[in-house]
Formats: sequence, C-alpha cells, structure tokens
Amino acid sequence: MSDSGPPAAEVVESHVRAFFAGHLVEAVDHDLGTERQRVLPRLRVLVVAPGPRSDSWAYVTAGCWASAAHDGHGLEFVMTAHVRDQRFIELMAMIAYYHCEGHRLDLEHSMPIGEPWVPGSSCDHVLISLPYLHGPDLEHCPLPQGHARILWALPVTTAEIEFRRRHGHEALEQLFDAAQLIPTDPFRASVA
Repeated sequence: MSDSGPPAAEVVESHVRAFFAGHLVEAVDHDLGTERQRVLPRLRVLVVAPGPRSDSWAYVTAGCWASAAHDGHGLEFVMTAHVRDQRFIELMAMIAYYHCEGHRLDLEHSMPIGEPWVPGSSCDHVLISLPYLHGPDLEHCPLPQGHARILWALPVTTAEIEFRRRHGHEALEQLFDAAQLIPTDPFRASVA
C-alpha cells in the first residue's frame, strides 16, 4: 500500500457511506483473534440500516482489499439481510478471512458456511455474485492504489450449489429470476 493517500479500508468505507447516503452506517471492528488478525489486520464490517436505497440491511466488508489485493485490484463483499444481527457481522468476517487466508473468492465462486445462514434456514453456502440489489455504483470503488470491487455474498442452498456445478452459474441465476427470489428471506425455498 502506498503512503499517497488514506488506507484502502477508509476509502471503501467512504464509498459505501456515499452510496448509502441517507442510511445510518455503523462501522464495526471485528475481533478475529490473534492468529486471524495477522491475515486481516484492519477488518471492519459496515452495517447499513434500511433507508432510501433499500428496505433491507446491508453488511459490507472494509479491509479485504488491503490484505488480498493483486496488482492494485481486490475485492470486498456485501450481504443483505432482513434484520440487524451480530450473526451477519460474524459471517462477513468469516467470508473475509476465508478469502484473504488464501482461498481467493471471486465472481461465481461459492463458499460453504458450515451451518445454516440463520437457525432453520436451508441456506448453508454463499454464492459470490454481482451486487444486483445495489448495482455497479456500489460494485466499483476506485482507490488511490487501484480498484476495489464489491461483490455480493448471496446465501444459497446446497442443492443450488449442486445445480450450479451441473448447469452453470447463468442457469442458476435464471432459476433465481424465474422464482422471483427474495434474497433477504432466510427461510425461502430452494429453487433447485
């Protein structure tokens, strides 16, 4: 990282606050523990309350770029949810650590959560996708040292991941569209 400007996490946070103007945005430092802190020393999760752009909550990482950027380009992640809950902050920290620790998530990748998204949900994976709910204005975040891309961490079911493996990402997204998927509903039926 260059000394020519503010740290990337601060620029990402400013970008998210500007995009969600009119929403309450809280920056939460998440304690990953000593070992994990070495991988993500400056991770914050931005918790965005419902407001004029969206009636759901958004959780956005700020700190992945600085830990995992390649040639000035890196990722941050956004998840939408129906409520404010510490569970989603922890899940975003888990996604960030998984990405920065060496798994290098990217568009059309997936990650097992290891348990339901929320108790009783059949969603137990996240699918990395374009941030359709927010669009390219949130997705693209220019940085003095490069560019951060904010991608959507969409909770999905094991059956949906299996369908994607057999038929491809685009076919799964077509199923989501046909089913008029409500991505913030943790108890939605699987589309596959």
